[in-house]
Amino acid sequence: MTPNVCVVGAGIAGAGAAYALRERAAVTVFEADAIGGRMVSGTRDGCVYDYGANYVDPPDERVEAQLQSVVGDDLAVTTDDVWIFDAEGTIEEGRPNQGRKLSGRNGIDEIVEAYLDASGATVHEQTPVDHLSRTDDGWRVTAGGEQRPFDALVVTPPTCEVLFEDADWEADLREQLIAARERQSYRTIDSVALHYPFALDVPYYALVNTDKDHAVGWLSRDSCKPGHVPDGEEILIVQLSPAWSAGRPEATPEQAAEAAADHAATLLAEDRLADPDWWDHDRFTHALPGDRVNPALVEYALPHDLGLAGDWLAGTGRTHAALETGLDAGRRLGKRL
Repeated sequence: MTPNVCVVGAGIAGAGAAYALRERAAVTVFEADAIGGRMVSGTRDGCVYDYGANYVDPPDERVEAQLQSVVGDDLAVTTDDVWIFDAEGTIEEGRPNQGRKLSGRNGIDEIVEAYLDASGATVHEQTPVDHLSRTDDGWRVTAGGEQRPFDALVVTPPTCEVLFEDADWEADLREQLIAARERQSYRTIDSVALHYPFALDVPYYALVNTDKDHAVGWLSRDSCKPGHVPDGEEILIVQLSPAWSAGRPEATPEQAAEAAADHAATLLAEDRLADPDWWDHDRFTHALPGDRVNPALVEYALPHDLGLAGDWLAGTGRTHAALETGLDAGRRLGKRL
């Protein structure tokens, strides 16, 4: 009989876990919000823009080959470099030979969707998991008002300690996981997409602040991504710094958008950028994780038919790192099924 596995969370980590389990189990994925997690895209007026995670930067050829095989012709490749700037707004070239930066032609969430499609998993969006119960032969998961049995479980959300706090599960590991996750900090980021009816002539794809002392942490051009922005237009993604967001917890989307546009105009010395013709905004409260948690917890979880994945384990907000945790969790669980 084919084992059945529940994956909590349809971000890139959950999608990676489902993909790794595709030949060993029937997988059901529950997502409280929408597919993609922080790998989220928007569309408007013929434009596509990635306003959460901006791209996947594969660390080696093996990872890029897998991404290419899963996503196929829908993969969008950006080769322009990321430059740097300091607190004074002085822009300089970044390191050379930075490599390829990957998104989807219809948005970066297309990468997550491709992994889920290739996994054959059954995906339930807008269906949060309400309760977990450990049983003698697996787990019972309550989601959407229905309780279902599973042989194994993969948990990925950055708020997973909430699930474990209320779980019917008598094990020391439960308390260890709660404590480990509560010690893991996250930084909040306000991310703004700014659209302009004109193109920019600059020699870089993006700018990143290196001294962490500027109101802008990241600025990028979605026009550099194939299929994203029509010719003669521009979308800037301006991610305000964690310090800016932490210091303005009550900032409205309008205030964040105005600040992003003003800072972009100053940083790029282009007054027209202060007046976009439209904008979009999101506040990511779990944008950048702190230090990596103890990797031994992953090993301790396996005898409990439990896989752990997500950037909270990797200790970095890099998309490829989150994907690797999901693939690893799926492979490890698959060997036990």
